[in-house]
Amino acid sequence: MKMEYAIIAAGEGQRLKDEGFPKAKPLLTLLGVPMIERLINIFADQGAKSVFIIINEKNIELHEFLVTHEFSIPIHLLVKNTISSLHSFVALQEAFPKWESCCLTTTDTVFDPKTFGRYIKEFQQGNMDGLFAVTPFVDDESPLYVTVDHDKRIVCFSDNKYSQSVFVSGGIYCLRKDAMQAAEQSLAAGNHRMRNYQRFLIDRGLMIKAYPFEKIVDVDHLHDQETAEYFLLEQKIRS
Repeated sequence: MKMEYAIIAAGEGQRLKDEGFPKAKPLLTLLGVPMIERLINIFADQGAKSVFIIINEKNIELHEFLVTHEFSIPIHLLVKNTISSLHSFVALQEAFPKWESCCLTTTDTVFDPKTFGRYIKEFQQGNMDGLFAVTPFVDDESPLYVTVDHDKRIVCFSDNKYSQSVFVSGGIYCLRKDAMQAAEQSLAAGNHRMRNYQRFLIDRGLMIKAYPFEKIVDVDHLHDQETAEYFLLEQKIRS
């Protein structure tokens, strides 16, 4: 089954702007490479034929980078203002229909490419409706805690940490058709946040499983850049 790869990069990046970063958040560099370019390269290494990206209308510099930079695979770009990541995901599906399955990430998610490769392989070989990256490493101001059963099936997403919640959501989602279509249904039900869409999937009885990553870094502040770069250097040394 053909799998698409998509990046949500339509946010304002206001916290980085407030701290003095002059560019669009996806252009923040990690070891000299813009975050969004790093994601595209990782997807290409996993066999992606192209990448679908949504950005907002204000990010003129990001738009110029994406349309002028030479990537190893084609970019399908949607320029549209949205109010949340969930709205961005629905907008991507409306603009580029007929996806059978996809891997969706936010632009500020930093992870080990080798672990990501194993994650993609498990999803492609499995029959679950969704496989979500999770991590025990909490590096978010408002983490979404994840509770799983003995078979790594997700049974609960929570804003609060419970004793059985050993993971947090990592911002990487592999989804099959039923789970993708549920995004629009979730919006129609009044859910306007990505975390509420994730809860909606569980409430609908879809099989959503967790795939543990040792560490996933969420880049929201300038100091997160150093954390992410140190993590990537650690991975290079290990390999």
